[in-house]
Amino acid sequence: MGPGLNIRFDGKIVAVSGAGHGFGQETARTFANLGARVFATDLTEAGLAETAAIPGVVTQAVDLRDRDAAAAWVRRIEATAGCAVDILVNNAGGVAGQQAVPLEDVSDTDWNVIFDINVNAAFVLSRAVVAGMKRAGGGRIVNISSGAGLQASLTGIQAYCSAKHAVVGLTRQLAHDLGRFNITVNSVAPGFIRTNPATEKQWDSYGADGQKALVERIALKRLGSATDIANAVVFFASDLAGFINGQILQVDGGR
Repeated sequence: MGPGLNIRFDGKIVAVSGAGHGFGQETARTFANLGARVFATDLTEAGLAETAAIPGVVTQAVDLRDRDAAAAWVRRIEATAGCAVDILVNNAGGVAGQQAVPLEDVSDTDWNVIFDINVNAAFVLSRAVVAGMKRAGGGRIVNISSGAGLQASLTGIQAYCSAKHAVVGLTRQLAHDLGRFNITVNSVAPGFIRTNPATEKQWDSYGADGQKALVERIALKRLGSATDIANAVVFFASDLAGFINGQILQVDGGR
């Protein structure tokens, strides 16, 4: 039996941000089902209600724009577990309810909030876990970027596209910096997947013809699911990916 047929995370400590729904919730559920102790966060307790009901998952609401609060969440996980975080999944992000507007109409506030939740949160949480990972002799960081981190974004939101490109850059740099400590840093770049109100609104905006055209541009001729993304994260976190570092895995059905 090959190792890929029996991936387990028994005894591993996994931290997942943006876990109230979609990719983050499914990732938390998948790791818990594979034996990990999972600590999950999102902006509000109400938003975490479904995730909190998953056996093996401990939730806490944290505003990751508050860097002290984000670091305190990691310290609390370490104190509760009595050890370092083994796997950090930086999934928090999104468009913060924004829609595409001409560049001259983009406010500083709108630009900053997208960078805060997509890039800065990943930076702050990564910074918070690395000392423990170094002491433990290794770890895994998996950042959720986007197809928008590799090309122009379907959303048309300048800050979102820029922020996701920054997540890709952060991934590559941290992989270079942390590899000597047996810490790998990789990124999953989802294609368009319907997982939350923002993507549903985007999908509806295309209309029937636009929806058909989008699916036709995918080699598999269908949309993916949150499970597809969670599976890719689990791969990067598993022993199968022990010599994979600094890579961006596009999970988009083939364009």
